[in-house]
Amino acid sequence: MSQERAVPASAGLLEELSGWPGELCRRELPSVLPRLLISFASMYQHSDNWIEHIQILKIIVEMFLPHMNYLTLEQTFFSQVLPKTVKLFDDMMCELTSQARELSSQNLEIQTTLRNILQTMVQVIGALTGCVQHVCATQESVILENIQSLPSSVLHVIKSTFEHCKNSESVYSGRLHLISDLLQALFKEAYSLQKQLMGLLDMVCVGPLLDVSDGTLNMVIVIHSLLDICSVISSMDHAFHANTWKFIIKQSLKHQSVIKSQLKHKDIITSLCEDILFSFQSCLQLAEQMPQSDVQDNTEYRLFQKTLKLCRFFANSLLHYTKEFLPFLSDSCYALHQLYLQVHSKCPPSLYATRVPQAQQEEIAAAFLVTLDPLVSQLLAFQPFAHVVLDSKLELPCELQFPQCLLLLVIMDKLPAQPEAVQSLWCTGSQVSEATARVSLLKAIFDSFEQCSGELSLPVHLQGVKSQGQAEVTVTLYQHVCVHLCAFIASFHPSLFPELDAALLRAVLSANMITSLLAMDAWCFLARYGTAELCAHHVTVVAHLIRSCPGECYQLTNLSVLLRRLFFFMAPPQQVEFIQKFPPKAAENLPLWQCISFQALPAELGQQTAREVAGLGTAQCRKWLSGTRALGELDSLNTGLSALLAVCHSAREALDIGQQAAVLEAGSQLWAFLNTNLVAGQPCVQQALSLLLPLLGSFIQTLDAQLISQLVALLASLLQSEPPDHVRLAVLDFVSSLGKLLLSQALQDEILPGLSRIFALLLADGNWLLEHHAVEAFTRFAEGTNHDAIVPQCLRSEEMKNKVVSFLEKTGLVHETAAARAERAKREKGLFWVSSARAQSGAAERPPLQPYAKRARPGCPLGEEYGAALQAAVGALDTLESLLRQAPAPDGLLSGLEMLHGRIDELKRRVL
Repeated sequence: MSQERAVPASAGLLEELSGWPGELCRRELPSVLPRLLISFASMYQHSDNWIEHIQILKIIVEMFLPHMNYLTLEQTFFSQVLPKTVKLFDDMMCELTSQARELSSQNLEIQTTLRNILQTMVQVIGALTGCVQHVCATQESVILENIQSLPSSVLHVIKSTFEHCKNSESVYSGRLHLISDLLQALFKEAYSLQKQLMGLLDMVCVGPLLDVSDGTLNMVIVIHSLLDICSVISSMDHAFHANTWKFIIKQSLKHQSVIKSQLKHKDIITSLCEDILFSFQSCLQLAEQMPQSDVQDNTEYRLFQKTLKLCRFFANSLLHYTKEFLPFLSDSCYALHQLYLQVHSKCPPSLYATRVPQAQQEEIAAAFLVTLDPLVSQLLAFQPFAHVVLDSKLELPCELQFPQCLLLLVIMDKLPAQPEAVQSLWCTGSQVSEATARVSLLKAIFDSFEQCSGELSLPVHLQGVKSQGQAEVTVTLYQHVCVHLCAFIASFHPSLFPELDAALLRAVLSANMITSLLAMDAWCFLARYGTAELCAHHVTVVAHLIRSCPGECYQLTNLSVLLRRLFFFMAPPQQVEFIQKFPPKAAENLPLWQCISFQALPAELGQQTAREVAGLGTAQCRKWLSGTRALGELDSLNTGLSALLAVCHSAREALDIGQQAAVLEAGSQLWAFLNTNLVAGQPCVQQALSLLLPLLGSFIQTLDAQLISQLVALLASLLQSEPPDHVRLAVLDFVSSLGKLLLSQALQDEILPGLSRIFALLLADGNWLLEHHAVEAFTRFAEGTNHDAIVPQCLRSEEMKNKVVSFLEKTGLVHETAAARAERAKREKGLFWVSSARAQSGAAERPPLQPYAKRARPGCPLGEEYGAALQAAVGALDTLESLLRQAPAPDGLLSGLEMLHGRIDELKRRVL
């Protein structure tokens, strides 16, 4: 049919049908409907007159659709007309958008054109509404296959309409008011159409077919289309948005048995999580801006409550959906994990939390956050979720590290009530694939805890555990983690104890001090909670580890602290067994006994053991003094000094007068072999000095006055060469003990000037840790000394005086608000985390370092050669120093000294 013939024919037909009564329409339906469909199709192909298209559509819907057989609707009407109607609607939308930029109050022609298009689009939606209403009116069960073109066409038109309305501000710019009335009408019609369609779909049944059918696929398409609409209307109408989601969840569950494997579960979960986060963020913003006066009576508060209810609705929807479709959510676990972290990163006590009034915080926690706890419970036995949370390559931004730690603790608290298989899933590591691996929960907790430096240093406070008859108090993050970790250990399944031992040992050996300390606290709880035999076993294991350490390292320090603490929890019979297994008279056991406090032993046993250790330590010192005194043999000397220091700290009263005199004599003789140059250049000598100073300090009252004078002079000279921190700390420990002395006038003239220089240098140290210890040591000295005149001589600036006064008054030098302190903690955390991440990344890229083979300990002749060579080098340097006092340095001396300095550094590395 040509375009010229189609238009008059359709016009005449429409005019003829306009006055037909309902009975006539019913009777003539078989003959008239084909003609109408042909006219509609002809116009669709050859005419751009949208109004006539819509008139035909309206005639069919209003006059003939009520008389059509429901079972044949799809074949005779919907499949033929609705796809063309959707295409017409899209053409109108395209025309509307393209001409919108020319809309203005002066251009009446464009204004009229756009309004006509909008009115026609309203009529299209009205016609589709008629189709939906007719199907809803049927009393028969609605089979989706019998109307399959209707839902898809209606949803397409609805989505297109909502998108246009949502973007209308940008599409029409400042001219929206010229057509806003019709846009509102269009939105209302689409809104009404969707509500009626959802009512229709409530009546639909897919059928109990096990195989994929057209009805199944159509229902899946419907649900996904509604999901797309949700993303459009989320910011337009919250109530409508929520109702749409409610319908999606309802239909997904209603047809679960036949569509569960066809749904895009990841898209649904991701969209739900995004909507939860969006509404939650809106809730926080409302609470943040809420005025505090008459908070429950203002509009902002009511809007806050409404938004909070929306958060809870979305969270419950997610909870319900997750419960029903869990086996299909393996690729949604990342979104669920991120949801938990994102939500808790915005809630106190996170450093990145929105500042919300306390009352609103409690409302949010009670109405919304509680819904996330059962979500974690549902996911607990789901292996893919465990893989995501415990991913060995999990790298989280700073703001999500603290929530990750909280999540791991929540999971840990829930595990004791779970079957052994679930506990094993979380508590054992696994190689998931070549690319990913799952760490154990305990390792993940220690790793996550280590990343919470800002929260630990601030510190943040969390809800504590209620004690019977006592009010609940807040606790620091360290306390929170430690309490929950110990509670978990108490309920740990016996089959998983190897994992526990490995995790605790790995954490104790951590380079991060606070992580190592947490592991030690947990290990000590295990020692007290377990049997005496278990405690003894652990002490023995740690003792063997200490003896196997090749040299000084932070791991040895950590193990030494652990051994010292665990030894207090050993039962006396096991302590006796330990002494028999590691006798203190054997030199190879001195590294152990230097770690142990003799106060942990029963009185008589402790005294006997202390005497044996002191005897062996003194013998080690005498052996070095009577031998070649080679620097290469200082390791054994330092071990002996460490053992003597341990005895003097915890059991000095156990030593008789003769033993004390022997220790003091050995210490005094050792001092004669130390000088500034030797200490400044040799780490092993520095270690000997660090042990010797506190040892002599413990005998300060009986120490020879002339020796004290020599010590102070050497220490004042040594500090000029900037020795390592551990040497400075030992110097501080020693000089603070001098406050107990009453010096003669002659000795005052010798000792006090050097002493004031020492304190002045250390109080001005830029290292905050050393500076703090310096203030502590000076305070102890000043409070104990009878020589008051020296005190002001040590404080050589107003800044030093202020530091000491602030320390005594327990006031800070810098006053920070809580907000400023939190911001500083965040900056420091970001800096530390980036540095740590780069270091770990670099370590991962480098091949593992292999330890150097142990050097054979030199014999006596070789030791003498080392000593002679070193003395020759010292003599040559003394000569250079003397020449520089007599005449200016010649050209080339500086470069030669630098080359010599480089060779000395290389030799030091080889010695270490």
